[in-house]
Amino acid sequence: MELMNQVRGYHFLLSVFRNQQKDPYCSVCSAFANTLRAARENFATLESVHNEALKALTPEFGGMLALTRAGLSTLQGPADPSGQKKAGNCKLPQGMCFIKASFALVQQI
Repeated sequence: MELMNQVRGYHFLLSVFRNQQKDPYCSVCSAFANTLRAARENFATLESVHNEALKALTPEFGGMLALTRAGLSTLQGPADPSGQKKAGNCKLPQGMCFIKASFALVQQI
């Protein structure tokens, strides 16, 4: 069950990345670039550590896993990222970030 939740979590995170790519601040933020890199690394680790168990997932979860793998690999990070909070552009409360908060949620699963 935990493995299925991790797959669901990364699939959710992929949706957050796709959504925030359209945001004028997140799409050029260093937090986006750094979190995307970390998510790709963690997802690759998940796949290598649980390779055999992932092969045994139900077709629904196997499909979700494949979509997530493909989506994370094709996402474009910002070409020249810069910290949007430091630049004064992002007006979310201090310590809050849509991308980082979503990644933290996935890491807790």
